[in-house]
Amino acid sequence: MKRRIHNRKYLEPYRKNLRNNLTSAEAFLWNHLKQSKLEGRKFRRQHSIENYIVDFYCPSEKLIIELDGAIHLNYTAAEKDQIRQERLELLGFKVLRFENKMVFDFLPSVLQEIQENFTPNPTSNQ
Repeated sequence: MKRRIHNRKYLEPYRKNLRNNLTSAEAFLWNHLKQSKLEGRKFRRQHSIENYIVDFYCPSEKLIIELDGAIHLNYTAAEKDQIRQERLELLGFKVLRFENKMVFDFLPSVLQEIQENFTPNPTSNQ
């Protein structure tokens, strides 16, 4: 039997809470990702993979986008982020990280980098 790694039921209340309380950077970027606005790719916000809840996930690209605020700048958080990213990459996902400031100050560059990680012909959604 295949193990379920996406949107485990016990994480649903946490995902819902995070979706209803996006950071300002998440809300700003979401306006450019929602409704398949970026090259027709569907993104989900606050999607869980195993026990991790990622900021944004594009199923057709197996692409994760994480936004990092000041809380991620200390050593302990950075170490946890690294472990988390390595696990997600081991599962076959590509992880892009952006500092919140980048989203506000350099949005076109952020969107361009996301697009550069798209495959030419997306596979079907998971």
